[in-house]
Amino acid sequence: QDLKEKMRELLPLLPVLEQYKADSRLIVHLKDEVRNLSGILLAIQEEMGAYDYEELQQRVLLLEARLHACLQKLGCGKLTGVSNPITIRASGSRFGSWMTDTMTPSADTRVWYMDGYYKGRRVLEFRSLTDFVSGQNFVQHLLPHPWAGTGHVVFNGSLYYNKFQSNVAVRYHFRSRSVLVQRSLAGAGYNNTFPYSWGGFSDIDFMVDENGLWAVYTTNQNAGNIVVSRVDPLTLEVLRSWDTGYPKRSAGESFMICGILYVTNSHLAGAKIYFAYHTNTSSYEYTDIPFHNQYSHISMLDYNPRERVLYTWNNGHQVIYNVTLFHVINT
Repeated sequence: QDLKEKMRELLPLLPVLEQYKADSRLIVHLKDEVRNLSGILLAIQEEMGAYDYEELQQRVLLLEARLHACLQKLGCGKLTGVSNPITIRASGSRFGSWMTDTMTPSADTRVWYMDGYYKGRRVLEFRSLTDFVSGQNFVQHLLPHPWAGTGHVVFNGSLYYNKFQSNVAVRYHFRSRSVLVQRSLAGAGYNNTFPYSWGGFSDIDFMVDENGLWAVYTTNQNAGNIVVSRVDPLTLEVLRSWDTGYPKRSAGESFMICGILYVTNSHLAGAKIYFAYHTNTSSYEYTDIPFHNQYSHISMLDYNPRERVLYTWNNGHQVIYNVTLFHVINT
């Protein structure tokens, strides 16, 4: 009788397994395509002496386009794992933020670096990750308004950040070196009213995922629980908000992937990704995804949808993590 009951429980899995079969066939095709591209890349490397730089660059761009076409067949996914940390550089103070643009073409490899968590105005722009590692070839932007916290993000050539001692969101455009727009987030706490567990004026956290620009904060009306808001990147107008029900002061950090907010339960060693809020269904779940906090004090954690990695500032170390997503295959 027990066996019969167990068999009945397994019956709904049959159509799921059939879908897995179909998905696995497509993944095999994707793997073949990537192998073909790898072969082409090797051939290009062997022939490098026969081509000038511009022709080589065009062939590399074509290859990148094909690789991105492969990636686009993999739709949005649910986070199932985070890799061990990869330390890029050790620099700056205990708290800070660093990032690449979340929406530019892959040929743009600039890195932005913002040391400290309050009253800062100096943003360093490095030409590439290699230059960032060596600390060379950078220009400086002096923001007209100082920042608060470390929840900044670069999206489509603009820096989005929280103006110090206010709940005002600022959009600073790097090319024109000017503020294009600033707008108050109605009711949002600031000045360490509702920070993450580590403090540091981290009341308002901007982030970008596959769906666009988001702001994570909380209000008195929401009793200190995390609010997730979709934000128009041009006007900074709040398009829609969700109350997650998770107390922000109990969160170490958070980040968005594919419309899902993931929250860590601590900023210290032993942290894990503990909570996920799904904006598409307005529902939440508790998770148990290990997260190796190598340097024991995280003050910034952001997902980059273009590179599909997490950027972290961990006790004066700039660190990245690869992520594993359970993909829905777009056939």
